[in-house]
Amino acid sequence: MALVARKHPTPHVYANGHAEVRAILDRVKAESRDSLTAPEGRLVCDAYGIPVPKEAVATSAEAAVQAAEEMGFPVVLKIVSPDILHKTEAGGVIVGVSSAQAVADGYKTILANAKRYKADARIDGVQIQQMLKGGTEVIIGAVTDGSFGKLVAFGLGGILVEALKDITFRLAPATREDALSMLDGIQAAEMLKGVRGSEPVDRAALVDVIVKVSQLVTDFPEISELDLNPVFASARGATAADVRIVMDFSEKPKSQTRSQDEIVAGMNRIMRPETVAVIGASAEDGKIGNSVMKNLISGGYKGTIYPIHPKADTILGLKAYRSVRDVPGPIDVAVFAIPAQFVAAALTECGEKGVAGAVLIPSGFAETGNEAGQQEIQEIGRRYNIRLMGPNIYGFYYMAKNLCATFCTPFDVQGQAALSSQSGGIGMAIIGFSRSTKMGVSAIVGLGNKSDIDEDDLLAFFEQDDSTKVIAQHCEDLKDGRSFAEVARRVSKKKPVIVLKAGRTSAGAKAASSHTGALAGNDKIYEDVFKQCGVIRARSLRQLLEFARGVPVLPTPKGENVVIITGAGGSGVLLSDAVVDNGLSLMTMPEDLDAAFRKFIPPFGAAGNPVDITGGEPPVTYKNTIRLGLEDERIHALILGYWHTIITPPMVFAKNVVDVRDEMRAKGIEKPIVASLAGDVQVEEASQYLYDHGIPSYPYSTELPVEVLGAKYRWARGAGLL
Repeated sequence: MALVARKHPTPHVYANGHAEVRAILDRVKAESRDSLTAPEGRLVCDAYGIPVPKEAVATSAEAAVQAAEEMGFPVVLKIVSPDILHKTEAGGVIVGVSSAQAVADGYKTILANAKRYKADARIDGVQIQQMLKGGTEVIIGAVTDGSFGKLVAFGLGGILVEALKDITFRLAPATREDALSMLDGIQAAEMLKGVRGSEPVDRAALVDVIVKVSQLVTDFPEISELDLNPVFASARGATAADVRIVMDFSEKPKSQTRSQDEIVAGMNRIMRPETVAVIGASAEDGKIGNSVMKNLISGGYKGTIYPIHPKADTILGLKAYRSVRDVPGPIDVAVFAIPAQFVAAALTECGEKGVAGAVLIPSGFAETGNEAGQQEIQEIGRRYNIRLMGPNIYGFYYMAKNLCATFCTPFDVQGQAALSSQSGGIGMAIIGFSRSTKMGVSAIVGLGNKSDIDEDDLLAFFEQDDSTKVIAQHCEDLKDGRSFAEVARRVSKKKPVIVLKAGRTSAGAKAASSHTGALAGNDKIYEDVFKQCGVIRARSLRQLLEFARGVPVLPTPKGENVVIITGAGGSGVLLSDAVVDNGLSLMTMPEDLDAAFRKFIPPFGAAGNPVDITGGEPPVTYKNTIRLGLEDERIHALILGYWHTIITPPMVFAKNVVDVRDEMRAKGIEKPIVASLAGDVQVEEASQYLYDHGIPSYPYSTELPVEVLGAKYRWARGAGLL
C-alpha cells in the first residue's frame, strides 16, 4: 500500500502505551538497528501522549500528493530511512511545500539526495507532515549521562540549540515542579512569557511534554538519546515537529548497592571506632606510620590502638602485633601506612579478621595508572565486606571521638562543619582555614581515588551525626552521580550540603583528569542536578570554606526581602550588585518604612534601599536603623556596609550591632545579618568580633558576605523553608 496514515490518540493513552512502545523497540533490536525511523518515533510519541503533527508515509509521488492534499498545504517532506539519522545533512528534508506539483517534485528530489548520501541506505518512503506555523521553537529531549543516568533536557530549539547552547537538565523522571523550573532555568525564559507583543506559550503544555519524555526514558532505559526538536510552543499548546530516538541495547553492568541502614552501620564503625589498628605503625620519626600513631595518641582518642608491625614488640609504649590476625579482640578500622604493593595481602588478613573498614593512605594505585592494583583491593573489599576509604588519601579526622586517623598535622578545634576532599592538598587547606578562622570542624575526610567510599556514603553518615550541622564536599568527579543526587536530595532537607565541583572549565576538567584518573562530567549537568537536589554549589575553594563557616551560623530567613544599611554610598552600590548576582531580592521600600528610616538619617542621606546613613553618623544612627530593620516584619534579612570613621570606630560599630541583635533576640526576633567592613586594619578585629557573635562579617569585601547570605537562601529554598 502506497499510503500509511495514523490516527492520533488523546494524551491519556500514554499511560497504557507501554506495550506498544515495547513492541516497537523489540523490533528495532531484532533488526540490529540503533535508532528509530521518524514514523516509529511518532508512534512512540503517540503511545505516551506527546503531541505530534498530522503525518503519513508515502511510497510513491502520487501517494505523497494525496496525503498532502488531505492534510492541507503547506507540508514538510522528510526521508524515512533507518540508515539516515541526520536527515537534513542528507538533503532529506524539504519544508514549506505548498502545491501538489511541488510535493511530487520534492518526493523525487529527496529520494535522489538520499541515494547520493548513502547509496545502500534502506528507504522506507517519504514522510509527509503537516507544517506547523508560529510559536516559539524549543527542544525537549533526554540524554544518558555516565554518572547521573537518565536526564531530561529543555532549551531553545531549532538551530538555536546548537548556536546558543541555552539548555537545562533535570534527573529523570522529572516532577511537574522540576519541569516548571526548567522553563525558568534557561537564559531565554522571558521569550516563553511573551515579549514585544507576542503571546506567552502554554506553560502547562510544555510541562506535560517534559514530564512524559522523562517518564518514557525512565520506563525504557535502552533509549539512550531522544530529541524532540523543534517543539513548536504557542499559546494553544506544544507540538513536536521532529522526533529522533537513539537506542543502546548493550548490557549494562549492575551496580552493587547497599541499603542506607547498611551504609550507616558500616560508616559508624569506621568514623566512630572503638578499636583502631595501624598497619605499618612505626617508632621512627618521619615515617607515615609514626605520624599516624602520634596523632591517634596525642589527639586524645580514647579507644584501643593496635600497632601492627612484623618485627617490633612495642611502638610508642603500646604492644605491637605481627598481623591483625594476632590481635585478641575485634578491630573496627585499620589505617594502612604501608607501600602499595603490600596492601592487598594485608587487606586480605583484615577481611579474615572481620575488620569493618580500611583507611588506605598509600598512593600508587589508579592515580598512577595501576588500575589492576586498585581493582584487586576493590575485589578483596567486596569479598569480605570491608569498606575502603581511599586509596591515596591523608586519612580522616572525627572530632566527637577525638580521632585523628591521619599523618597530617593534629587538629583539635571542634565545630559543626563536616568537610571532605578528593585532594590531599585541599584537605590541608581545610585544616588551615578551620584553625585560622576558629571555625572548627566535626570531621575532615580524604576520599582520594574513591575505590569504595565516596561522597554519598559520607552524606548518609553525616545526616545522622548529631555533631554535624553542615556538610561541605570538594570533588573532581562523582563516581555515581545518581546515587549522590538521591542521597543529597534527602539530606539537604535537613542540613545544608555544599559542593565544590572542580573541573568546571575544559582546562579544569583536564587537570582533574590527569590528577585522579577520573573524568570531570558535563558541568551544566552538574549545575542543574545540584540545583534540583537542593545542593549549594561553591565556585571556589574560598567559597566552599566560607559557606561551611557561615551558613550554619545564620538563622533561616522567613522571606525574600533583603535590605542594605550602609555608611558609604559606594559600598551600597557594590552590595546591591552582589545581591543581584546571588539571586537575592532587594526589597522595594514601602513609603511608610522609607519615612521611618528617614527619621534617623541626615537630610543628605538616602533612604530607599540601600539605606545610606552617610559616613559621619554617630553609633546611635547605626543602632536605630538596624533596630528598625530587625523590628519591621516586612524585612527578612539585613546586609550592613560599614565605613571606618573616627565618629563610629570599628569595634564600637561591631559591639553596637551585637547589642541590637541581642536586644531583638530577647524579644523573639531573629533574622540573618551579614556585614561588610571597609577601613583600616582595625576592621579585621571588628569583623572577627562580629563573626564570633554569630554575624558573618568580612573586612575589605562586599562580595563574600552577600555570597554567604545567598548560600543560606539557596539552602532554605531548596529545603522548602521559604
